[in-house]
Amino acid sequence: MREHIRSLLKLQEVDLRIEELKAKEEVIPKQKERLLLQEKKLEQEIEEHEKNYKRLQLAQREKEKEIAYLQEQVKRLDSQLMSVKKNEEYRAMLKEIEDVKKQIGLKEEELINIMYQIDEANLFFLESKKRIEQEIKSLKEQAGEIDKELEEIKREREEWESKRNTIVNTVEPEFIERYERIRKRVKVGPVVVALEPSKDICTGCYMKQLPQVVNEIIGWEKIHTCRHCGRILYYSETLNEDTSFALDKS
Repeated sequence: MREHIRSLLKLQEVDLRIEELKAKEEVIPKQKERLLLQEKKLEQEIEEHEKNYKRLQLAQREKEKEIAYLQEQVKRLDSQLMSVKKNEEYRAMLKEIEDVKKQIGLKEEELINIMYQIDEANLFFLESKKRIEQEIKSLKEQAGEIDKELEEIKREREEWESKRNTIVNTVEPEFIERYERIRKRVKVGPVVVALEPSKDICTGCYMKQLPQVVNEIIGWEKIHTCRHCGRILYYSETLNEDTSFALDKS
């Protein structure tokens, strides 16, 4: 019975490593997804800076058009002023010209403010773009490292799967079938677990076992499973009394 348990423990060690690698294969792409999301946000930040800069440029052109239109109004009124003969009309036109010039003054102040914002936005955009490009470069490098890590994990997992096939061929079919059936039910973690004889408990679920079962496990009379969790039980104290085993990982 010891030899069967040893074989199953070898198989289990491989399975647990494969299980660990598969878990990493699921987690690592999520890490890359987070990096890509950060990269997208940074690209959107650049786009927002560009949009703000273009918005200010558009506002500048619109303000310049408004000023040019008002200046044309002043020229038109000035030319009309020369032909006005009545004093009241003359004063009214002067007042209109003055009002338009005041509007031009206000528009010019607004234009200066916009141009100031454009200078600030341009400087901020250039500085932000440089920072963001460096951050994106770093994210791409991290993503590249993640790809390498994932490929390495896949390669290692395939190597362990190959070792598993070799081990399976050395285990009697009835024990493999039993092991696989329990493994499907347990899903995660060990299937073959040690018995704690001092407390008569299964170290997989920590539930107490029947005395007769404990005695038969300790005496290597037959292979037993835990009546609570279904895991295969063995007595570790005398497992390697006749021969020792080690899983060759080379």
